[in-house]
Amino acid sequence: MGSLPTYRWGLAPDGLATRRQLRALGLRPDGQDVAGQLERPRRRRGPLVAYLYRIEQAKPVRPMTPSKWAALAKANAARRICPECRRDAGYVIPPSLGMCPTCAYPDEQRAA
Repeated sequence: MGSLPTYRWGLAPDGLATRRQLRALGLRPDGQDVAGQLERPRRRRGPLVAYLYRIEQAKPVRPMTPSKWAALAKANAARRICPECRRDAGYVIPPSLGMCPTCAYPDEQRAA
């Protein structure tokens, strides 16, 4: 396997797109190999890299089925339930806390 062709940020040839660009067109890479990469230099760290795929080999995005919608709704609902008090917080609980703010800071809630 040879090295990938590398292009400067914003200068990719026609016919190639990043995953986000494919998604905006309603497409997905569909298992094709990476055709190239974009590099954007950064000051203090290594360059930012985005992989490119061939647009003509991309396939349409699979539609969401009712069962996929239901699974997504169930997963999002689970992210709202506090593991300590088992109440629905009404929003996604921050992963940094791991529980609702009421359970994470019980002393502050009593003082208020």
